[in-house]
Amino acid sequence: MLRSADMTAVADVRRALRELLTSRSWGGSGGCDTAELLTSEIVTNALVHTNRGAEVTATLLDGFTASASDLLRVEVRDFVARPPRMRVTDCNGTHGRGLMLVQTLADEWGVRSQGAGKVVWFELYGGPA
Repeated sequence: MLRSADMTAVADVRRALRELLTSRSWGGSGGCDTAELLTSEIVTNALVHTNRGAEVTATLLDGFTASASDLLRVEVRDFVARPPRMRVTDCNGTHGRGLMLVQTLADEWGVRSQGAGKVVWFELYGGPA
């Protein structure tokens, strides 16, 4: 469980994700970098915009079909039902690009209600480095 506004936790989550992906030889350096970036974005959003903490789950599914690469699914659960919203920022803005990055770089992503909150998730197809 990540505490509300504990921004040092974002680096800890990135480090743990990199260790998981490296131990499974998933995605090469580019895939790991993308996974870390997207995870940082959705964890940061949960910690900054909800003020209630979050839970992070990363799951690797090996060769889930005969024709597909390995799948990474990252889920961040928070405890506020309000859905995230995509923001439009100008080129000089310093905030508001997180969900745009997730939408652009993830193979799949979404939001689902869960209890007294929601889960923001993304998936990346990778495979061995």
